[in-house]
Amino acid sequence: MALGTATPPNEPRFDAGRICLDLLATAHPAERLDAVGPLRVWITGAALVPPGTPLAHADASWLVGFRELRGLIGQLVRIPCTADPRTYESALARVNETARAAPPAPRAVRGADGTLVRELAGPPKCAALLAVVARDAVELLTDPVARAAVRECEGDNCALVYLDTSRGRRRRWCSSEVCGNRERVARHRRRAALARA
Repeated sequence: MALGTATPPNEPRFDAGRICLDLLATAHPAERLDAVGPLRVWITGAALVPPGTPLAHADASWLVGFRELRGLIGQLVRIPCTADPRTYESALARVNETARAAPPAPRAVRGADGTLVRELAGPPKCAALLAVVARDAVELLTDPVARAAVRECEGDNCALVYLDTSRGRRRRWCSSEVCGNRERVARHRRRAALARA
């Protein structure tokens, strides 16, 4: 996101630092994967497929798969394994199983200008795309440095999770332009109210 801009509420966000965390953001502030069209936009925006890849074969079953994986990743990222070990282990087993599918096979082809561009060898299958996201979650969960950098936004009414790669690891909000700006405005109003009192 460019400085000073905020993602409109119905547009997908890709600023969490990991594909699996960007998938979590599709449920906030409201359901963004409410139809196949927005799912196709998210798949392309998350770079699960090269730009221009046809996804006309995606259907409602894809929505079910992506929402289910989102819920599983949310359990693994937000809830400590000690809180409910059986639920955590069940979610972990399902993410691991999803990660086992082969990802879409890329190939290099000549573009219109003669340069090599990436495209998929065939239409991507839902299981292959889910595997890419699940593998990203496995990598995040098993990398102690990355796992230690996972943060929940401190903004009021914001449940987004992001990877804090800021210098000093002091990032507090999912977006400085959205939640950070709200916090600064609220702080200013509190100071102004105290000054008037």
